[in-house]
Amino acid sequence: MIATPATPLEIAARDYDVVRRAVSYISEHVRGQPEVEEIAAASGVSSRALTALFRRWCGLTPKAFLQAVTLDRARRIVAECPNVLDAAFELGLSGPGRLHDLFVVHEAMSPGEWKTGGAGLVIRYGFHPSPFGRALAMSTARGLCGLAFADPGEEAAALADMGARWPNATYVEEPSATAPLVARIFDPASWRDDQPLRIVFIGTDFEIQVWETLLRIPMGQATTYSSIAEHVGRPKAARAVGAAIGKNPISFVVPCHRVLGKSGDLTGYHWGLTRKRAILGWEAGRSGTGRLERLDSTAG
Repeated sequence: MIATPATPLEIAARDYDVVRRAVSYISEHVRGQPEVEEIAAASGVSSRALTALFRRWCGLTPKAFLQAVTLDRARRIVAECPNVLDAAFELGLSGPGRLHDLFVVHEAMSPGEWKTGGAGLVIRYGFHPSPFGRALAMSTARGLCGLAFADPGEEAAALADMGARWPNATYVEEPSATAPLVARIFDPASWRDDQPLRIVFIGTDFEIQVWETLLRIPMGQATTYSSIAEHVGRPKAARAVGAAIGKNPISFVVPCHRVLGKSGDLTGYHWGLTRKRAILGWEAGRSGTGRLERLDSTAG
């Protein structure tokens, strides 16, 4: 019997198993700037295999990835963040057109639908491979409503966590309905403004306002909780903003991972700080600036 060739997402998902170990090691030893050989040994592969894997997974060498997720770089990004959201608003990105790298258009469920816990709502879901582990995608007839991640063996917990957000909805396992969405989300070649990804928000008015603001943070940049609080007209509500960000049900697409602490610290992430670092590094490799590669070439 001839084996079916692995899809790009299946390859990326297998790569992430090693990437996760590498990112965990990098996170624990970032101040020491470990060499590739050291990272590879901790990840259970050779340095050559690790370098090839990282280039395939995110387009960066392990050393360049390390530089992309250092605190110093995060602090430099945050130092520039006051202008990130200002520029987005000035360019008119608050409208229903191009809101973000994925070319997303969105709408919100009515407050009544949220208050009833999703009663009468049919949500189809499926688990799929992704560059950041198993992805749980959830959709309604109106668009993608949920995207979560799970490490091996945590799929049931991820489904329970997402289901608790809308406890009265009807859940139907239907991977064939969510597979096309996942394929588009993790393939930058499919991010086209003439075929936007439709998403639907299910939350309070305040939460939706915060999530809409997250959509305006460009790839390769970041902002802070306090900056978002200012932009939603609640400058003293950074804590409430943080809570709303923590409840973001559509990970990656609505880029809550691009929100950092005031000093550039990578603060909490619902799907784990290791995954947050991995996503930020993946995006650095996909941003197309080449800056990190040039830094790597002079790093010795």
